[in-house]
Amino acid sequence: MTESATPSDPSGFPTDAEVDAFQRDGVALVRGLFTDWIEPLRRGVATNMARPSWRERTYHPADGSAPFFQDLCNWSVIPDFRDFVERSPMAALAARLMRSNVARIFHDHILVKEPGNSIVTPWHQDQPYYFVRGEQTVSFWIPLDPISRDIAIEYVAGSHRWGKEFTPSRFDGSKLYDDARNEPVPDVEASRDRLSIVGWAMEPGDVVAFDFRTLHGAPANHSTQRRRVVSLRWVGDDAEFVERPGPTSPPFPDLRYRTGDPFEGPDFPVVHRRAG
Repeated sequence: MTESATPSDPSGFPTDAEVDAFQRDGVALVRGLFTDWIEPLRRGVATNMARPSWRERTYHPADGSAPFFQDLCNWSVIPDFRDFVERSPMAALAARLMRSNVARIFHDHILVKEPGNSIVTPWHQDQPYYFVRGEQTVSFWIPLDPISRDIAIEYVAGSHRWGKEFTPSRFDGSKLYDDARNEPVPDVEASRDRLSIVGWAMEPGDVVAFDFRTLHGAPANHSTQRRRVVSLRWVGDDAEFVERPGPTSPPFPDLRYRTGDPFEGPDFPVVHRRAG
């Protein structure tokens, strides 16, 4: 596991050792990399919440506690998000971490747990939810508010190398689809003493990078402040479409593809390409 200080020159970040650590653990923390982008991202979240897309899904807990807002795939239509995707060092960082010649944007995911929200984000992998697969993948999880360790997202380091895809479920616990090749998500909470579980207190501008296959989950927001997060998902050279036996998230109902087709198209442009 590695935790990096703010790079003085983002173009020289990450080092080979840091890339090795990400490849080994499937997750890495970088402090302060996006501090200068926090206010634009906050504006983007406010714009998104004021005018949600048709993909918006907000969970209202049965206990009457505060809601959990989510929306997806708005980076190309909200100017502050688009500026961040196209002009920040994120795309170059994604290519380096993935060891890929290109960084292709897959989608954005906005997650806002209001103060007192009781929903626990269950342990899951992201890849089984998606119609894309590959070993060159990375998600960036960027908090826009201070995150204490007790409400921080957590990861099982090394789980992306287990060679498994676990059954995807909605955050309310219902299955997204059944696939005989998938196993149930293991009981991480009952195995904490045997697994390498990592998580951090974070400040706005910090970012966690993780592989689509890395198991992760997050507690309820029992704090007195919002937990606003912008997450961007990227794929590399080996990305290809995959057909699933049920609905995927995020949905692209008009997209037509077959398993094994190269993952490409106007919805998923290459943002960074390595020189040469």
